[in-house]
Amino acid sequence: MARVVKVFVTLRNHWKKSTVAALALSYGGNWLYGKHCDNLLRREACLAARVRWIILYNYMPQPKKATVILNPAACSGKANNLFEKNAAPILHLAGVEVTLVKTDYEGQAKKLMELMEQTDMLIVAGGDGTLQEVITGMLRRADQDSFSKTPIGFIPLGSHNSLSESLHILSDNQVKHITSATLSILQGETVPLDVLQIQGEKEQPVFALMGLQWGAFRDVTTTIKKYWYLGPLKTKAAHWFSTLREWPQVRKASVSCLAPTPRPPDTPEQKTQRPNLLYRIVHRLKNYWYPPVPEPPKVEEPEKWEERMLSTLELSIHTQNKNPVQKVSKPNRYLKHGRAGFYNIDNEEYEAVPVEVRLLPRKLRFFCSAERKQQLLTQVL
Repeated sequence: MARVVKVFVTLRNHWKKSTVAALALSYGGNWLYGKHCDNLLRREACLAARVRWIILYNYMPQPKKATVILNPAACSGKANNLFEKNAAPILHLAGVEVTLVKTDYEGQAKKLMELMEQTDMLIVAGGDGTLQEVITGMLRRADQDSFSKTPIGFIPLGSHNSLSESLHILSDNQVKHITSATLSILQGETVPLDVLQIQGEKEQPVFALMGLQWGAFRDVTTTIKKYWYLGPLKTKAAHWFSTLREWPQVRKASVSCLAPTPRPPDTPEQKTQRPNLLYRIVHRLKNYWYPPVPEPPKVEEPEKWEERMLSTLELSIHTQNKNPVQKVSKPNRYLKHGRAGFYNIDNEEYEAVPVEVRLLPRKLRFFCSAERKQQLLTQVL
């Protein structure tokens, strides 16, 4: 009892040191507990991948080949460590033959896609910028019609992962978010996504999955980081100072668009069976004796463009990839002209020049979680 009293007396006499020590122990214990929970999440994901490989082993005599495009500079240089700890073990335990390609500088992913050979699946490990470079390089290829059928997986490792909300169930825990995204690739569930083709007057087209943003709100977003010292008030401060510098914050643009057209039906590709020999012989004889009459050439109607002059704070052209299976009618092409400035195309900055924006419906297929796909299908019903 005397020892207990002595300890309390010591803590009371040195209450400042005791408070600092208690805070340090509390922080250290919380940090260690978080690391323990992360390790449990990794272990659970690895066990799920191992069980899946054992179940499918008899049906997959040859391991699937996956090419991973990794941007080590994403997430302030932490992307490589995040991938090696959370995603790579899951892929290897699932029996996937991984070819890892790391980018060294901005724009390299586009060049790598021009040289990449056909693979069973393509995995992008990075953020919005890496994903945009990969799809742009893919759709610039001469054989993009066949190469674009390769399913794409997205492992969110960047500071901005806009598409992850559409493909995976979001989580506040970064480790859980990465491991669940990796497991969704192994499940094999895919969903079609729209793509925007943004073409300037001289440059090659840029492709986007989310959309194009231009205007006052976009300009303010780029200045928020300057007011980091204001903490939670930095966003309001950026808007306030921007309003003081420029009022009214009006952007003028000329937009031309085509009338809405119905989206093509989402029907799976079916291989037609070759007819039997007797049918082919009869068909050829019939064409020989009664040659078919050629149809008159169809007269193409001129495109009816509708031009509008806009004066607005913000102009955005976006896809419906947040609900990618919803079948709606929408304009399939825009022509936009505006004053000097900058665009945001999938959170990447581009110089604002006159561009043509064309919608490519369901151009690419992305791996997604079964839960997310079911939710998207339910929203349509």
